[in-house]
Amino acid sequence: MAKKHHKGLGFGIDIGGSGIKGAPVEPDTGRFADERLRIPTPHPATPDAVADVVGQVLDHFSWDGRFGCTFPAVVQHGVVRTAANVDDRWIGVDAHDLFRSKTGRKALVVNDADAAGLAEVRFGAAHDHSGVVLVSTLGTGIGSALVVGGALWPNAELGHLEIDGYDAESRAADSARERDGLDWEEWAQRLTRYYSRVEALLWPDLIVVGGGVSKKAAKWLPHVHIRTPIVPAALLNDAGIIGAALLAAGH
Repeated sequence: MAKKHHKGLGFGIDIGGSGIKGAPVEPDTGRFADERLRIPTPHPATPDAVADVVGQVLDHFSWDGRFGCTFPAVVQHGVVRTAANVDDRWIGVDAHDLFRSKTGRKALVVNDADAAGLAEVRFGAAHDHSGVVLVSTLGTGIGSALVVGGALWPNAELGHLEIDGYDAESRAADSARERDGLDWEEWAQRLTRYYSRVEALLWPDLIVVGGGVSKKAAKWLPHVHIRTPIVPAALLNDAGIIGAALLAAGH
């Protein structure tokens, strides 16, 4: 396959619980420069097994330069600090060193919600917003990205706020809606409680809601009653790849 790494492109990889996806990205537009590749996430998702798949994605595109990579955990300067939804063996791993040794390329590893949040501010629902934007992803848990004046505040774990004696995501994530058999309006009441607490602490100018359930926003978003404007995400499953590529390319 012809080399796809040439000046002007970035490369992003999005590591999820079910799939590892990657594509070259045009940093000026956020568009993919080639069709993305998805490979199922190995089980168990150990560091070495995941790094091998990351290498396969890079090899598929003959990508030989620096790349960005999301990870579903707190990532502090490349070191994985939590493992809520991934293999415990990731805790304490320097993912930058791991990916470089396994793939031969430099990596910038970031929290998955952070990457998606940056992409939504650059190219999505919060395009070029200059204020305080919270991008909130509703899925198995609640991911959160805080972007202030276009700059990312990393690892804002706002899904773990304690509200009414509960870890917020245990009550308000999409998984909680399914577990408790809530209809859309009942779930929206829990989201109202959650986002009301967040806005009282941070006073955001805009909240963008992502995750798979954002495709069904018309069913529940009108029932979320808060002060802050709240809108569905625009980039959906591509946001992580785009944001990772932007961060790695220095954009």
